[in-house]
Amino acid sequence: MQRRHFISSLAALAGTTAVPAWAEKLQAIGAPQRFDYAALKGQAQALSRKPYEKPPAALPKEVEGLDWDAYQSIRFRPDHALWHDDKLRFQAQFFHLGLFFKSPVRLYELTDGQAQELAYVPEMFDQGTSGLANAKLPRDLGFAGFRLNFHTDLQRDITAFLGASYFRAVGGEWQYGLSARGLAIDTGAPKPEEFPNFVGFWLERPAAGSNSITVYALLDSPSVAGAYRFVITPGDTQVMDIDAALYPRTTIDRLGIAPCTSMFQTGENDRRMGYDWRGEIHDSDGLAMWTGNGEWIWRPLTNPRRLAFNAFQDHNPRGFGLLQRDREFDHYQDDGVFYEKRPSLWVEPKSGWGAGSVQLVEIPTVDETFDNIVAFWNPARPVQAGEELLFGYRLHWGGKPPARPPLAKCVATRTGLGGVVGKKRTYYSWRFAVDFSGGDLSLIGPNAVVTPVITASAGARIEVTSARPLHSVRGYRALFDVVPTASTDPVELRLYLSCEGQPLTETWLYQWVPPVAVERTLY
Repeated sequence: MQRRHFISSLAALAGTTAVPAWAEKLQAIGAPQRFDYAALKGQAQALSRKPYEKPPAALPKEVEGLDWDAYQSIRFRPDHALWHDDKLRFQAQFFHLGLFFKSPVRLYELTDGQAQELAYVPEMFDQGTSGLANAKLPRDLGFAGFRLNFHTDLQRDITAFLGASYFRAVGGEWQYGLSARGLAIDTGAPKPEEFPNFVGFWLERPAAGSNSITVYALLDSPSVAGAYRFVITPGDTQVMDIDAALYPRTTIDRLGIAPCTSMFQTGENDRRMGYDWRGEIHDSDGLAMWTGNGEWIWRPLTNPRRLAFNAFQDHNPRGFGLLQRDREFDHYQDDGVFYEKRPSLWVEPKSGWGAGSVQLVEIPTVDETFDNIVAFWNPARPVQAGEELLFGYRLHWGGKPPARPPLAKCVATRTGLGGVVGKKRTYYSWRFAVDFSGGDLSLIGPNAVVTPVITASAGARIEVTSARPLHSVRGYRALFDVVPTASTDPVELRLYLSCEGQPLTETWLYQWVPPVAVERTLY
C-alpha cells in the first residue's frame, strides 16, 4: 500500500433555484436534487443489487503520464474554494486527477436539502510545472478528492479525502501522519486485498458560525456498496462522528470496520530495518485497546520479516487505535517530517458492536514511503450478501487519545541480546526492557514489592526477571529474557506489573519471532 460530466449553463438553473454563492468561480452540472442520509442509504442499497461496474479511468494522455514531481506541482487556486466568499468557517478545495489517483469522484454541494453537482473547471488549478495546459484539458475531467480548511488557518487543511476510501486529518499540532479508510476488505488474507472507493461526496454547507461540517460519501466495490455520514469538528483533537450503512453484494471473508492505516519502519523495539541515521521512523508505535471487560492493552508495532496477522478477540470493545505515544524529537531527529508530532487515531464505537476482534496486520517494509500497518474491527458474524450492516463510531485525531488507561501505561519497549553482563553466554536469549509511567506508580514506597507478571507461549522460557524504579520517567522498568526453542514460530508475550496482587499497569503484549539458528549470535 503506497503512501498514496459536461458543464451545464448556470443560466439554465436560474428558473429553478437561487444561484449559489460560489457560482462566479465554480460551475454546476444539471439541476439540484433532493438529498439526505436516508436517500443516500437507499442509493447504496440499490447500487448493491446491481453488478459492480468498475469506475472509468481513461485519463487524457498528458494527465495519465504525470510523475510525482509534476503532480505535486499542481495547486488548487484558493480563491476558487467552495464557500470562499461566504464568510463561513469552512472552505473546500479540490484535488486534481493524476499519478495514483486515476478514478474521478463526483462532488456535490448540499444546501437546504438540495444537492448540486460541482463541475471540474481547469482554471481552478495552477498547473505549475506539470506541463498541463488548461485550454487543452477536457471540461468533464472530474476530481480526485477534496480537502477542508478551517477559518482559524486557511493556509493549512484540517482533513483530506484522497484515493480509494482513504482520508487523513490533523490535530492541534497540524501534522498529517496515519490514515483512516472507509472500509477494509480481506486485508492480510491469503488472497488479494480489495480496496473500496468513495465514488461521490456531498459537502453540506455549514451554518454560519458553526464549528462542525457534515460530509456524506457513497462507497462502492466489487463486494459491497455503502453510505457514510461524517460530522467533522476540528480542534486540538479533531473528532469525526461517523455513521456507516453497508450493503454487501457477496459474502466477505474478512470485513474491516474503522480501519486505521499507518507506517512503522524502525523503532527502539525493532531495528531490523534500522539502517538509517535517524533513531526511529514511524507514524505510530503501538496498537492500544480498551476491551469490553475494561482491560487496557498495549501492543508495540513491529516491522516483521514476513506478514504478521493477529486477532484480539473481544465483545463490545470500548475503543482501539494506532497511537504515536513517543513524542520526543530527540528519539527521531527528523526536522523535515516531524514524526514526534504525528497524530494518534482512536476509534470509539458509539454502540455495542457485539462479538468480534480487533485485527492487526503488519507487513514488511524497507522504507518509510509505504504504509505497512493496518488495524480494524472484524465482526465475528459472517457477512452475507443482501443484508444491511450499520456501524456508528467516532474517530479522534490528535496527540493524546480521549480515553486513557487509569493504570500506568507503557512508554517504551526496548530489545536486545539477553544474558548477564560479564558472564560468557552459552545459549541464545533475547532481552526485553519495558518502561511504565503514570497511574498509581507514584504511590509505591521503597519497601513495596513490585512483581512483573510475565507469560510466554510456544515453549519459550522466561528468565532474569526484575522490576525496578525508573526515576527518569517517574515509573518502573520491567526486565526479562526470553529463551526460545529451536523453532522460529512466533512467541506471544504478556506482561503487567503487580503489587501484592493489585495490577499497577496496563497489559503489554508482544509478538517476537526468534531468528533462525545461524543468526542466533552469542557475541
